[in-house]
Amino acid sequence: MDDKRLEDLQRRIGHSFRDERLLVRALTHRSFGADHNERLEFLGDAVLSLAVSGLLFERFAGSDEGDLTRVRAHLVREDSLHRVALQIGLPDALRLGEGEARGGGAQRASILADALEAIIGAAFLDGGFEAARALVKGLFGEVIATTEAANWSKDAKTELQEWLQARKLPVPAYRIIATRGQAHAQTFEVECAVPALNLAESGEGRSRRVAEQEAARRMLDALKVIDRPGSPLQS
Repeated sequence: MDDKRLEDLQRRIGHSFRDERLLVRALTHRSFGADHNERLEFLGDAVLSLAVSGLLFERFAGSDEGDLTRVRAHLVREDSLHRVALQIGLPDALRLGEGEARGGGAQRASILADALEAIIGAAFLDGGFEAARALVKGLFGEVIATTEAANWSKDAKTELQEWLQARKLPVPAYRIIATRGQAHAQTFEVECAVPALNLAESGEGRSRRVAEQEAARRMLDALKVIDRPGSPLQS
């Protein structure tokens, strides 16, 4: 793998690997070869959750367990990881099989989120928990410092349903529109539709539940844009 790409990525994430083979493996999708990143992703998911939990515990000293759990779920969801992965230029460093690369895999949210978790797992193996925690703090510290627990008091599906019911509109409809990957590592794409408003949004996730939540969140974002004075919803 190109040494400069590895060097640049390490600079952006704030961790210099003693064993760069761990980083290379973290960047390797299963479509590229047998020495791929799925085991590191499994480890990184747990390390990320613990690191973010500690940072939130410090940030929200007066919040209860429910608030902390909801904020953590927001920060470690696929969409949030995808945004961080794009910010650090992860698509340019991924190792993908030819078919996956041609199919746009380097921009796929699930692949980027998995690779980011794998990098965190690799940093844990390379330098221990403190090194991995420092990496997570560098990547998520700003959003943790600026977010408010009250903003994530309800999950997206619940908030969307209540938003619609308050306006006497029918509840949304969810349906799976695509599944990708092998049975043990599938990615689901789900559509959330509000027929009364002729609106539909989609979301992806490693389970149907996660994908539905992401689709609901995107629908909420779209509805809040149009729910302003003078709009049809306000008439």
